[in-house]
Amino acid sequence: MRYEGIRKAVFLARPNRFLARVELDGKEELCHVKNTGRLGELLLAGTAVWVQEHDNPNRKTRFSLIAVEKEGVCYNIDSQAPNILAREWLESGHAFPGSEITQVRPEQRYGTSRFDLAFCRDGKKALMEVKGVTLDHHGTGMFPDAPTARGEKHVHELAACLKDGYEAYILFVVKFDTARRFIPNIPRQPEFAAALREARRAGVQVLAARCQVLPGQVGIVERIPVVLPEPTKESFQQALLSFEEE
Repeated sequence: MRYEGIRKAVFLARPNRFLARVELDGKEELCHVKNTGRLGELLLAGTAVWVQEHDNPNRKTRFSLIAVEKEGVCYNIDSQAPNILAREWLESGHAFPGSEITQVRPEQRYGTSRFDLAFCRDGKKALMEVKGVTLDHHGTGMFPDAPTARGEKHVHELAACLKDGYEAYILFVVKFDTARRFIPNIPRQPEFAAALREARRAGVQVLAARCQVLPGQVGIVERIPVVLPEPTKESFQQALLSFEEE
């Protein structure tokens, strides 16, 4: 996935979740933030960021904030990117080597939910929910960065669709190069972590994939391990300590 019109800037402030103020070529500019998450660990005053310049007179802002640099690592924060990346990955044949993936399509309704992707794997229908991950703890991707009742509901409904003959997947697209594994952010929302464990026991495949991230380009390069400890703060901390010892 590529972006045109990428320019480097300096982050100044975020007056609300939709807008950011940046310094670009010595001038303050207002940008659309393509992510309504908190991003408190990334969007810090003085941080290097990359914005996309748009040639559209009907837009309220001329720029969109696409990527952030932290300690030499580039993080893609575009919340629309994960679904596009997941579809590219499926259609490339790299998601499930040796399987035939056909009929990939977005936004499939099931029950009271709408899942991000539907496809057929070796002739069997499948549903996939996709989550973007930017929260980084020393190379461990974590989700969510804020409680998500909608995300928890989707996990439960993915497990339910197995009874109707679907294969079910949840994919965490980790959008920074240094990710080595994924773990749910248990302190932030233990209910989501518990739902993931229950879903995996029911047969939902919980996957994570690492992206290569450049300021104007991002793409999935490989799967990384998913660690699902007991949804307690103690188990979470023990898991993080074990990662540091690797």
